[in-house]
Amino acid sequence: MPLRPGQGQNRSGWLEALLALEIERRFLVSGGQWKRHSLWQARLRQGYLSRSGESLTVRVRTSEPVEGELTAQAWLTLKAPPPAPVAGLALSRLEFEYGIPLADAEAMLALTDQQLVKCRHGLDLPGGDWVLDVFEGANAPLVVAEVELEHPDQLVPLPDWCVCELTGRRELSNAALATRPFERWSADERNALLGALATG
Repeated sequence: MPLRPGQGQNRSGWLEALLALEIERRFLVSGGQWKRHSLWQARLRQGYLSRSGESLTVRVRTSEPVEGELTAQAWLTLKAPPPAPVAGLALSRLEFEYGIPLADAEAMLALTDQQLVKCRHGLDLPGGDWVLDVFEGANAPLVVAEVELEHPDQLVPLPDWCVCELTGRRELSNAALATRPFERWSADERNALLGALATG
């Protein structure tokens, strides 16, 4: 996970931003072979309080345990593009995340209709920190795996069930799916994406 504000306070501004970078790749998942790699499950509900084009995004998230040694938690997260000195780094965003009381998160979620729900699984795969999201409701039947990396050019062994890379596809970001869920896509748009599942 990215280092948080307060760490590296004596460094230059752009280096502090570098330390807060989230670097990840995302993949559309086919089939159920991933299930044998699941270590834990949590039901996530997240809403977007502010979206400013491709710049700052403010997200609130709650996590309720389903399986595994987890507890209910909540976070407020700010995401933004990296600053100019590091803007060339692919796959990366600035991420600042803060734990907040669950009751506060529930109150914030009540302020926005831009929400989604998914079941998140932690996976025991090599090459990075892997999670997999099974989307519910208006974004079913999407299943998306994410791997968080230490650096953008890191090599990652990909399982066969990661059939299509989604990294950089803005319409499939969580913020976009909260605003325009998969069920509101045109039939042609849905079929174009789901066709990758049939061939994967």
